[in-house]
Amino acid sequence: MELVIRRYRPSDKHTVRSLFSLGIKEHIGPCFQNAMTSPLYVTVTLSLGLAGCLLGSLFTALLLPAAWVGLIYCCSYDLYARYVAEKLQTDMQDIVGSYLSRPDDCFWVAEAEVDGALQVIGMVAVVCVERGNEKHGEMFRMSISPKSRRMGVGRRLTQTVIDFCKERGFSKVVLDTTSTQMAAVDLYKKLGFKVVLTHRETHSPSWVVALTQVSILRLEKAL
Repeated sequence: MELVIRRYRPSDKHTVRSLFSLGIKEHIGPCFQNAMTSPLYVTVTLSLGLAGCLLGSLFTALLLPAAWVGLIYCCSYDLYARYVAEKLQTDMQDIVGSYLSRPDDCFWVAEAEVDGALQVIGMVAVVCVERGNEKHGEMFRMSISPKSRRMGVGRRLTQTVIDFCKERGFSKVVLDTTSTQMAAVDLYKKLGFKVVLTHRETHSPSWVVALTQVSILRLEKAL
């Protein structure tokens, strides 16, 4: 597959917004599955069913676990869907203004021929962050089309960000991802990134994040 990495164009807007939305929302299922298969949540689910049986009601024995499972799914959905809704109204609504209005920021798309036509199959952005005399790049919006994964697209896009930051003399590249996205974490580690911080501060309420058992991982690569 011949891959071209180029700067974003306004004509790409619909495609990249769809790619972003799909790429984030696809983590809802794995997030829910990871939570429900944890030893703690298996125990909670079984205990709720047993409690219903002890109350002498088959309906209650089914209702209590079902309500628990539904709650965890709703939390998993909220965590990712709320993020997508917020970003589609902010930076992903005005991509040029958010990522291409300053010389030290950029937004790229990966383009390749798919089914005989050129298509955008991936994207990534970087924003310059200044703190005193120090500048570093913060990477955002990495997303790859599901049909184009495991083909080196993510590696090429990440390396594009690294090279861009090196050319501008930035001290490091940083990014945030979630504990659900371990394939991405593995890729970043292979490219020299290290986990420097783990936290649960997100756009969703703290109790929602706690119930999903998702952590936010901050990774850095020194340049």
